[in-house]
Amino acid sequence: MNGASSSGKVSIARELLDTLPTPYFSFARDAVNSMRSRTRTAELPESEFPAVLDRTVRGYHRMLAGLAAAGNDVIADHVLRPQWLLDCLAVLRPYEVTFVGVRCPLPELRRREERRGDRDPGLAERQFPVVDQHGDYDFECDTSERTPRECAEAITAFVSTSDRSGAFARLRG
Repeated sequence: MNGASSSGKVSIARELLDTLPTPYFSFARDAVNSMRSRTRTAELPESEFPAVLDRTVRGYHRMLAGLAAAGNDVIADHVLRPQWLLDCLAVLRPYEVTFVGVRCPLPELRRREERRGDRDPGLAERQFPVVDQHGDYDFECDTSERTPRECAEAITAFVSTSDRSGAFARLRG
């Protein structure tokens, strides 16, 4: 799943674990970020953090591939910048990927972000114009129109169809 911060990806992923008919891992990129040393990261010069984040995200993609290589189904929760999408397209090439866009209007993202209080103010707004630049998904859901459970049920129904995975192949082309 790809979408801006506060769009509802984690909430949908929790519901998907209950609605999908087979066992899945839910593995959010934020979980990998939280494994990194906070103290040492905070001590880095600001100019070095983008490289640390890039290595973290590229490592996350390889973790997803590792889980899939072992035969696991995985729900990935991501905020894809264009360079990270290109890396995903390459690293996950051997696997069937259903690319789900989680959308939410910017005013609602701002409201959720403020209510949460645990995010960098303006994070969702900075991500909003970037996450969907590629313009192609297999399935999309709008969390301002559906609850996380309704999104999960719609995604579950969609992944049971035979034409559930084509966006990554189209994007590679």
